[in-house]
Amino acid sequence: MKAVLTFQEMKTKYPGEWLLIGDPELDASLHAKSGKVLAHSCSRGEIYRKLAHVAGKRVSIEYVGEIPTDLAVAL
Repeated sequence: MKAVLTFQEMKTKYPGEWLLIGDPELDASLHAKSGKVLAHSCSRGEIYRKLAHVAGKRVSIEYVGEIPTDLAVAL
């Protein structure tokens, strides 16, 4: 059974990685506050491939690295 971590603990444990978080507790902006790290990788594509294995479960995908200042992000 995977341990529940806070988002800050995840950032410390997996810096610069993409996370697949199970049973996430979300804040008002729908970002994970805590949950169980089901998978982690430097490759976003690898995390998206892992989604097939968690069909029907509540999950969140988060990046826990520094976003370059010259990068534009569209949500």
